[in-house]
Amino acid sequence: MKRTLTRQLQENQIDNARRLADILADMGIDEDIEPFLPLLRIPNAYWILQFPYNLSRLHYNNQNILTAVRQASKIVFALRNYTHYDHTGEKTKVSITETLETVLELYHNQLKQGINVRRDYQSVPTIWCYPDELNQVWTNLIQNAVQAMAGKGNLELKVFLQDNQIVVGVTDSGCGIPAEIKDRIFEPFFTTKQAGEGSGLGLDIVKKIIDKHQGRIEVETAPGRTMFQIWLPIESKV
Repeated sequence: MKRTLTRQLQENQIDNARRLADILADMGIDEDIEPFLPLLRIPNAYWILQFPYNLSRLHYNNQNILTAVRQASKIVFALRNYTHYDHTGEKTKVSITETLETVLELYHNQLKQGINVRRDYQSVPTIWCYPDELNQVWTNLIQNAVQAMAGKGNLELKVFLQDNQIVVGVTDSGCGIPAEIKDRIFEPFFTTKQAGEGSGLGLDIVKKIIDKHQGRIEVETAPGRTMFQIWLPIESKV
């Protein structure tokens, strides 16, 4: 872009073409420079352009700050929800999709590097559950999915109602689970990860939490598609 601008300025006998092209490009003026030619022919055009250039940079930086503040507020909100612990040991009525979104927000930076997240959330009622423990479930499943895809691929999240239960599906486009170990993945301390990458307790914890909610978890797997589905009953607070 700057080379093209430089050439156009030189063709119009504008001095300091390269320096002026840098400023114009940074200001977003990169196509029709005809209206600016009278100004650019002034001997001190470079110094005159510094003022609108500085204003444009202030606007750009201001937008960056606003974006960062919005993102930071989302992360703080997600962390507050994620770290909330109910010491009473009683169930809380929450939205399942909101608990999923809390975990996704915390993984935002990791996911945006190469993972396409697809959401298919149907309208479902809030349920009585232990939200801090369900956060652990979504964290383990999403983290496993990211690792299975080596940070590149598609992650699909589904929430829908079936047989008076809320069903949550977590599907990744990773390598899949070998058939010979599929029946062992919920065993405590069983892992196929390298030393230091996992304790083998993640899916065991997931299953215990789902059992505590009187739900169930199932897995379907093949190379390029692994889906965990969790059924959570819609029940009373008791």
